[in-house]
Amino acid sequence: MVEIRKIGAVSENNITDKDARNAGFASKEQLMKSLTRSGTGTIFKISVGYHSADPRIKLREQTDLSEQQFSDLKHKLERLDNRSRQGHWTTKTLLTIKDNPNLHAIGLAKLTGFEKEWLKLNIRKLKNLGLTISHPVGYELSPLGNAYIKMRLSKNHGKMDE
Repeated sequence: MVEIRKIGAVSENNITDKDARNAGFASKEQLMKSLTRSGTGTIFKISVGYHSADPRIKLREQTDLSEQQFSDLKHKLERLDNRSRQGHWTTKTLLTIKDNPNLHAIGLAKLTGFEKEWLKLNIRKLKNLGLTISHPVGYELSPLGNAYIKMRLSKNHGKMDE
C-alpha cells in the first residue's frame, strides 16, 4: 500500500531528470512527451511512499475457513453474481482459473465466454476478496480460493452449483 505524501503544482522548468526517472520515465524529455499527448494544463508532482503491506496478501493466504467465513464469502459472491449483467459468473471464473493456473486473460475469456476486459475487471473483484492471485501473466487461485472451492464442493457433494 502506498501513502500519498505531498501533491503540488510544478512548472516544467523545475522538473529534473531524477524526477522523471522516479516517475518511471527514462528522461525528462520522455516524461514531457507523455504529458503533451494530454493537451495543456497544470503539471502536478505527487510524492508517494510505502504505507503498509497489502492486506489482501494475509487474507489470501488463509487455508482454514470457519462456517461463518465460508458463508460470508458465498454471500459476497452471490451478490456479485446477482448484480452482474453477465449473470452467474463467479463460480465459472473461479473454476476456470483453478483448472488453468497462470493462463492469461485472453485464454480465460475464451474458456468462459466473457469479454477479456470485463473479465479482468471482475477477476480483480475476486482478488479483493482474497480468492485469486494475479501474476505478470495469468492468474491462480489463492490458498483461500482453493479452501473456498473445496468447502463448497464438500457441501454440494462434489458438485458446484452456479
